[in-house]
Amino acid sequence: MNTQLNGHTNISNGVLASPLAMKHVNGIHEVEVYSVAFNANLDPSKLTVTQTDTPKPLPEPSSLVFGQTMTDHMLVMSFDPETGWTVPVIQPYQPLQLDPASSCFQYCPNVFEGMKAYLGPDGEPRLFRPDLNMRRMELSVDRVALPPIDGHALLKLIKKLVIVDKRWIPSQSGYSLYIRPTIIGTRPALGVAASSHALLYVIMSPTGPYFPTGPKPVSLLAVHENVRSWPGGTGGFKLGLNYAPAFEPQRRAAEKGYMQILWLLGHEGERRITEAGQMNFFAVVKREDGDLDLVTPPLDGTILPGVTRNSVLALAASHSPLTPLPNITPSQRINTHEKPITMSDLTMWYSSGLLLEVFCVGTAVTVASVGRIGYEGKDMILADESRMALGVVAGAISEKIIAIQEGRFQWEGWSVPCKE
Repeated sequence: MNTQLNGHTNISNGVLASPLAMKHVNGIHEVEVYSVAFNANLDPSKLTVTQTDTPKPLPEPSSLVFGQTMTDHMLVMSFDPETGWTVPVIQPYQPLQLDPASSCFQYCPNVFEGMKAYLGPDGEPRLFRPDLNMRRMELSVDRVALPPIDGHALLKLIKKLVIVDKRWIPSQSGYSLYIRPTIIGTRPALGVAASSHALLYVIMSPTGPYFPTGPKPVSLLAVHENVRSWPGGTGGFKLGLNYAPAFEPQRRAAEKGYMQILWLLGHEGERRITEAGQMNFFAVVKREDGDLDLVTPPLDGTILPGVTRNSVLALAASHSPLTPLPNITPSQRINTHEKPITMSDLTMWYSSGLLLEVFCVGTAVTVASVGRIGYEGKDMILADESRMALGVVAGAISEKIIAIQEGRFQWEGWSVPCKE
């Protein structure tokens, strides 16, 4: 018989033991395991679709602000420990109804993903490496002991939702439909325990450039007084609880004239760079032999394993006379490194003229060059923040990734059609 202990679920042949119940004894919450078994898998074949009778007018793409305009429909299903996942439903976009005691409000078992849909040359919607998003979501769900999901099944449902709201995908290059799959704990009780109930929903939003300044370089303020993540923590997972603690430091950085935080970890002299805002960090360093080193922090548990990060490393490593990146000499090699970067390293590269550019990547932003990094009262000036331009390497990678995302360039099956 399967059981769930200490917030960890044991699964066998797709059958899951029902999660923890709680009982209150002498003022102490104690764990009580019960063992009703059920099939935990989502079933895309049972999807029902109810389309809106009042579709909204499409906004002008130039007016879009990231995440503020939602499409007509959403995907919803819920999980109960006795019956498993409900029939998935695509329905008109609408508010959720939740019990005030739901776990998501009290203990933050909230997981989400960030994906995008693009229109291909044939006018059909495409997703960019969605299998990586689904795998990451499965791992994040497990990290906070939520009822498990089948990423393969969820992806089928997401494709259906994208097709239903296909008209919302902007046709301009560089624009897309942002997709936010979310799963939250909805156990209606205040006991400190893993949530035995969950709600899974997917909403979507048409989007253009993430930063209102467009492709101008961003500025970073390096801080060590606060940390985004720590060894053994949750920085390597896509969890809502990772974001709220960053808001106050971000506000202080903005007051000092910086757009994002450069998160540092460790003691003086060994302050390692982790992420920039919610983006992965890259540095381009000139080598003595004329080639380039592309360096990013390793996935040590404090770094989110970004889909764009993974793609940047693969495309940079593939640069050669046979598969060149645009506007980079085909014979110039780009050596990729996943290794710790300290502020001492960055300062040394900068002062010696070896630091050619810094950029950040993520699903929302794709690629953003860094123009300035503030650290201990001094600025490293890397690019003109007033210019609408990316660095040479950042620009080449951005151009290649967007061409793949939009289906204009085929590469390793990364661009996935939504049609069956």
